[in-house]
Amino acid sequence: MTRAGLDRDTVVLAALDLVDEIGLDALSTRRLADRLGVKSPALYWHFRDKAELLDLMAQELLRPTSSTTTSDWRADLAEGARDRRRRLLSRRDGARLVAGTRPGPDAARQAEDGIAELVAAGLDPASALHTLIAVAHFVTGFVLEEQAAAQREIADAGTAGEAFPLLSAALEKGGAPEGERSFSHGLTALVDGLARRVPGPAEGERP
Repeated sequence: MTRAGLDRDTVVLAALDLVDEIGLDALSTRRLADRLGVKSPALYWHFRDKAELLDLMAQELLRPTSSTTTSDWRADLAEGARDRRRRLLSRRDGARLVAGTRPGPDAARQAEDGIAELVAAGLDPASALHTLIAVAHFVTGFVLEEQAAAQREIADAGTAGEAFPLLSAALEKGGAPEGERSFSHGLTALVDGLARRVPGPAEGERP
């Protein structure tokens, strides 16, 4: 424990819990201090400013857990994407929090492992990093839309089926644009496309 009887982890977790209640836009150091029962200046023993607090919150949200890899880099890449989506969806405004924040050392180690696996599959390090970034940005962007859709009022479609029959049929069969089937379709298409850039024998496998 440090100044004011708090440690950094306690402050960061309290901030994430507060965002769950009031949303990212309403988060302030004053409200966080009130939640923790301290004065605002006491928080600055743990972070320099609100920007650093947001960085720490994002790093906590994406903190890697122990995981196993398989012999199929595409399966591992897809599972990493699904895990990222689960984490972002686990907190209110999770995708907005992560977008634009700085990764910490845990993310760097995770990226190093991911690059190593893709290099072993045949990519050069730069292409491997770009592959990881492309997948991460797809997931974050998709969850941004998911979380925005969950918070806005969905307008009544009314006669949309008559005016837009193909769109209506697509939605009836495939579900919401922000749904699980849409995510899986996009992820599969992305990973399959990336696989075409990797020399290797398993051209027909799916993640």
